[in-house]
Amino acid sequence: MKGAKGKAAKRDTLKAVDDKKVGKRKAPAKAAGKSKAAKKAAKDPNKPKRPPSAFFVFLEEFRKTFKKENPTIKAVSAVGKAGGEKWKSMSAADKAPYEAKAAKRKTDYEKLMTAYNKKQDAAEDDEESEKSKSEVDEESGQATCLPETWMLLIFIVYFDYVLALCNLAWSFAFSTSVVA
Repeated sequence: MKGAKGKAAKRDTLKAVDDKKVGKRKAPAKAAGKSKAAKKAAKDPNKPKRPPSAFFVFLEEFRKTFKKENPTIKAVSAVGKAGGEKWKSMSAADKAPYEAKAAKRKTDYEKLMTAYNKKQDAAEDDEESEKSKSEVDEESGQATCLPETWMLLIFIVYFDYVLALCNLAWSFAFSTSVVA
C-alpha cells in the first residue's frame, strides 16, 4: 500500500487507540485523611431549623389524609407526587390558610434566630475578652504576668546571658595571639 491514496493511506498511518475512553477527565485524587464532610464546618445542634414553606405545611396535612385513603401505598414518592398534583390544582384561596401558617412559622423562626445570633455574639465576645485579658492585681491595679510568660522571660534572659558569654570568649580567643 505504498502508493495508496486517500482514506486508505490515512487508515494505515493512524495509531491504534487504547481501550481507554479518550477525552474523559479523571477524578481528582482525594486528599489524604480529609473528606468533604471533614472540610465542612460542624453544624450547631442548637441552631433553629428553617421553617417549612406553604407547600410543606400543606403536605403535613395531606399525608395524613392520603394514608387513610390509600393504606396499601407506602412509597414516599407516591405521596409526594399526589400532593404536588393536588397543590397545583388548588386555587389561591385554597392555598391561603397554608401560606398564613407558613408566614407565622417564619416570624417565629426569625425571632428564634435573632435570639440565637445574640447568644452566639455574646459567646464570641466572652472568648475574645478572655484571650485579651491579663491577670490584674486587685490591690495595686497592675497587670501580672502568667506563669508561662515568666518562664519564657527567664529563658530569654538566660539565653542572652549565655550568648554574651560565648561572644566574649570568642573575641578573647582571637584577640590574643600566640607568639612562638
